[in-house]
Amino acid sequence: MAPAKPSKNAAAVKTTDRYVTFKGIDGDGNARQVVALLRRYIDDPAHSNLFWEKFKEKLALAATGADNGGRRLDELFLVHSYINNIRELFEEQEDEEALALLHQLELESC
Repeated sequence: MAPAKPSKNAAAVKTTDRYVTFKGIDGDGNARQVVALLRRYIDDPAHSNLFWEKFKEKLALAATGADNGGRRLDELFLVHSYINNIRELFEEQEDEEALALLHQLELESC
């Protein structure tokens, strides 16, 4: 039995497969955008709490390039590490733009 031929439109559909290459994926840039969307909430005392205050301390370390317990933090690492907390906050705020970007970042880079 011969293998099925790909459809004519198959070549027209461009997908980025992070398991083959990260080329064309701006994970760091997307993480910075997610953090910017997140800061709209966590910088507001009405939406912040002790968890988010500690998270902001880690963001400050990431901005300086300082080590944290032997690890160098960056926004992508922090978003990946706390993706469920971030998603929960965006869901509570019904922020569809932020959720879409977070989902894209998760698929491409986490």
